[in-house]
Amino acid sequence: MDNRDIVIIGGGPAGLAAAISAYHAGVSDILILERENSLGGILNQCIHNGFGLHKFKEELTGPEYAERYVDQVHELNIEYKLETMVIDITEDKHVIAMNEIEGVIDIKAKTIILAMGCRERPRGALNIPGNRPSGIFTAGTAQKYVNIDGYLPGREVVILGSGDIGLIMARRLTLEGAKVKMVCEILPYSGGLKRNIVQCLDDYDIPLRLSHTITKIHGKERIEAVTVAKVDEFLKPIKETEEYVTCDTLLLSVGLIPENELTRKAGITINPKTQGPIVDSNLETSIPGVYACGNVLHVHDLVDYVSDEASIAGQKAAMFVKNSLISDDKFAVIAGKGVRYTVPSWIIDDSSIAMSIIRFRVDGVYKDHFVTIKLDNEKAYHKQKRILTPGEMEQVMILRKWIDAKPELKTIEILLEED
Repeated sequence: MDNRDIVIIGGGPAGLAAAISAYHAGVSDILILERENSLGGILNQCIHNGFGLHKFKEELTGPEYAERYVDQVHELNIEYKLETMVIDITEDKHVIAMNEIEGVIDIKAKTIILAMGCRERPRGALNIPGNRPSGIFTAGTAQKYVNIDGYLPGREVVILGSGDIGLIMARRLTLEGAKVKMVCEILPYSGGLKRNIVQCLDDYDIPLRLSHTITKIHGKERIEAVTVAKVDEFLKPIKETEEYVTCDTLLLSVGLIPENELTRKAGITINPKTQGPIVDSNLETSIPGVYACGNVLHVHDLVDYVSDEASIAGQKAAMFVKNSLISDDKFAVIAGKGVRYTVPSWIIDDSSIAMSIIRFRVDGVYKDHFVTIKLDNEKAYHKQKRILTPGEMEQVMILRKWIDAKPELKTIEILLEED
């Protein structure tokens, strides 16, 4: 059995940033476990630019962004194992993994950082009638085929769902010579960033059909067409609006889910809204000494925010190893009216921290609403936003001076108000 101070599961942007932060916080006995054959995670196939604007104040591609962190891991001699699959985590922080060279590995960790990322919802989650022909891919799989393997998945493409990967692949396939006929979104608003709608659809005259879905897939061996229909306010297809659209490829971009099978097996409490673990402002889960960051915690818009979050997890994990965490007292963070979820769910009562960041998503489209923070029903923050959408993650700061002014504080509520 191997003994380690910190074991990080996942060698993507979250795992790399957490490892570097933990090292700089004074812990060098760190092991990263990555199931792929290289570090960098999903960024390796994201060859478009737009990364790093917040973190590095310059525009990078995904591989360029990942390289910044991979180089630091090498410079610091942080140990990692590639092509190593973690198959179990126990409540007492045993990590069971396996690879071709060592077989089954049992690692006893003082702390664990979960950084496994997220996965795409497959066709099976959608219940679309029809056969099971070839030519149906998740958007991320198509991205890997084009950017890593050099294959074009098809020539006539329909995309279901307006998540960011689907929007980016609409542009990518168009640039490779395919015809993207439309992007269908069942909701009355897009699930992606506004900039991706403009740069990936509008700039290439690709139609975005809001309040539309696919009601049937046609074709036996290879997909031949789909039936597209408008939906009503209850998201039910309207029969008389059905349209037969020929295509040889269907991409699914219908949401991302945190990769949390290991988290559940360890008995960690899961947030039903995010499908990620519930954490406090130290990013510690319900098991002491187990931390979570990045898309395994909740799905982020920008990798820059993943890196910032992971740096906190790495620092706090190092402090746990050194027994230097200050307080266990917590204030509950409540998602109020209009707010779908908040991360974290608890704020640690630590007087050394001047402010804590709370990230949240709203549950619909809101125009000219106020984001309000209430401390035990007393307003501490009230600011108007021109537009709020579920596709754009929001954040607010909880100032320490607010907490100090309320010695009996119990709850912090984030909500939307019309005035």
